[in-house]
Amino acid sequence: MSRPIVLIHGYSANSTAFGEWEKILETHYKNREIIVIHTASYKSLTNEITIKDIAEAFDRVLRSYIEDEEFDAIVHSTGMLVIRAWLTTYAYAANVNRRSRLKHLIGLAPATFGSPLAHKGRSWLGSVITGKKILGPDFLEAGNLILDNLELGSRFTWDLAHLDLIGSAKKKPQNEPYYGEDNKTPYVFIFCGNQGYDGLRGLANTAGSDGTVRWAGCALNSRKLILDLTQDPSQNEDKPVEERGKPDEHPEHQIDIPLVLVDGHNHNTIVHNPRKNPDFIELVLEALDVSDKDSFGSWTAKAQAHMESLQSQKGDKWEEWQQFIIRVVDERLDPVTDWNVQFLMKDKEGKEFWLDDQSYLDVHTYAKDKSLRCFHVNLTKLKPESLSELSMKLIVSSGTSLVAYYGCGSGKITVEGEPQQSDGRWDAELNLDHLLNAKVKFFCPFTTTLIEIRLNREPMPINRAKENSILTFAEKPK
Repeated sequence: MSRPIVLIHGYSANSTAFGEWEKILETHYKNREIIVIHTASYKSLTNEITIKDIAEAFDRVLRSYIEDEEFDAIVHSTGMLVIRAWLTTYAYAANVNRRSRLKHLIGLAPATFGSPLAHKGRSWLGSVITGKKILGPDFLEAGNLILDNLELGSRFTWDLAHLDLIGSAKKKPQNEPYYGEDNKTPYVFIFCGNQGYDGLRGLANTAGSDGTVRWAGCALNSRKLILDLTQDPSQNEDKPVEERGKPDEHPEHQIDIPLVLVDGHNHNTIVHNPRKNPDFIELVLEALDVSDKDSFGSWTAKAQAHMESLQSQKGDKWEEWQQFIIRVVDERLDPVTDWNVQFLMKDKEGKEFWLDDQSYLDVHTYAKDKSLRCFHVNLTKLKPESLSELSMKLIVSSGTSLVAYYGCGSGKITVEGEPQQSDGRWDAELNLDHLLNAKVKFFCPFTTTLIEIRLNREPMPINRAKENSILTFAEKPK
């Protein structure tokens, strides 16, 4: 079946980005119409524009070209966030079924969960390197709102993942999957280069990335865990540890979408110079021909075999990484911004260690909402298969003695007691051994795991039967 192919470039790109891919597709589909979203309708370096704005502009141009026809999409970098924002906007309005219109989604180094370079782009240096050079009031703009959306651990990517990857039980339509193994949803295929930049640009390289996006931050097969420390201060109740640390997901949302690492490519060459790896081009073209569950399974098996073959060739030079995005909230789901989390582990030989060694871990705090932080973990060095115990220690502070955070796992602040510190500092521990070998495992290579930690925020003293330090009733005159 002949369908239009929409090509969506990434941040700071231009109309030449997909030039080679257009030639490849034109040769392969001689009688197939190709539609390109030109950079003239995709301004990524204007400070007032968001990714949602681009998604709206994309929809308007799309309707003017192909109306309500089915189409395929090949996206690069930020283009993945544009197409996902388009898919989830008005997804449940009458006569809107965007999931069934998009048939194939090819992600080339997609910034599914942002980029470690995004927060650097807002600096003056970032503006000089990538910003517009046109003299005038917008001189040296770098697309601040888009870079905010692209920042590691951003609220935008957190919320977007809940719409199309995690799902919600609040509304029945939201339990419907966005990506699947049949033709009711888009077939998704994810590729990323296995090396960073050369030369001076190599100074921007980070481990486990293609120079711009992380391997672990590309895939769409994300998972979410809820670590629930909340409890009613008026009751001395508790829950089994399995209830306090559990997956928050809907099985119908979850399919395995393998990340295919492309040998010899970085973030730029995967889109500008794809011909250097013919096997890669063949996998992309075969992906566009997938038409049912069986052919999707066959393609997936071939992609996994390709990855295993490359892994055997690269040996220990090819490291496995995982991303965690952790958000701490109170029982009202309001953000908790002053917190520290550590994971204590014990291997099968009895050795204890913390997951805070720089050889294992890199941490970034989202600038606009410090309840959100992104953790990048080197699983090859960590060796999670050797672990026998796992627990989490959380330290939080309210910044005042008038209120305190409270929950299970700590005796420092009790129902009757006052905080030991004037800033309302509190800590707790939660055993997570059951997640090491659960169906949804705590450690999983080349994925991003969302973790939401919940706890109580209470006026002091915590016992609700007593007066508190914030509000009292005036005594009535006798």
